[in-house]
Amino acid sequence: MKIKVLTLFPEIYSSLNVSIIGKALEKGVFETDIINIRDYSCDKHKKCDDYPYGGGVGMVMTPQPLHDAIVKNDPNHEFLRIYLSPKGQTLNQNLVEKLAKKDKIMLINGSYEGVDQRVIDLDVDMELSIGDYVLTSGDLASLVVINCVARYIPSVLGSSESVSDESFAKGMLEYPHYTRPQVFENLSVPDVLLSGNHAEIKRWREQKSKEITQKKRPDLLEKE
Repeated sequence: MKIKVLTLFPEIYSSLNVSIIGKALEKGVFETDIINIRDYSCDKHKKCDDYPYGGGVGMVMTPQPLHDAIVKNDPNHEFLRIYLSPKGQTLNQNLVEKLAKKDKIMLINGSYEGVDQRVIDLDVDMELSIGDYVLTSGDLASLVVINCVARYIPSVLGSSESVSDESFAKGMLEYPHYTRPQVFENLSVPDVLLSGNHAEIKRWREQKSKEITQKKRPDLLEKE
């Protein structure tokens, strides 16, 4: 998979170079191309924003730099072009898995009060939100999308079970995890996890998963 990111703040994406995602990028499991929108501005000061028509607070990203950045980096429209926006479809596990099957994704990040609507009308395939709140730019949302999607690319994680046996993968929240030591602050690991009985362990995990989902996210069970 190749992911192109259009942004006014490319330095934010240095965080991709750490941990599991960083190792996957280093191995070439997938590829990111971080593109500075300012490089495409025709303004001599590389300005990319202006006051909104009709008045109002804040600034709006002008169409020329962003439109040119999109078209010049995807001239044949081979990428799925996603604009990160609180007005977009909300990201969920099903959508993450669908996006992970794409070969080419372009993440388009607005800032200030957003982007000129004409860029959305001309160039955007999908508007995507990571939740009902507003960020200072789309970049943190893009990092979330990259992280979520990358986990479903083969070889990014050490085991395919890591994504098939986790929260939301089966419509419920994940069961509790324990590791050494066996006793910590007078709290012990449940006996069933020490039994070696894999059938019993599986049943225990399924039951705990259902209990936790019922307590914390009953709405997920209502969808079944």
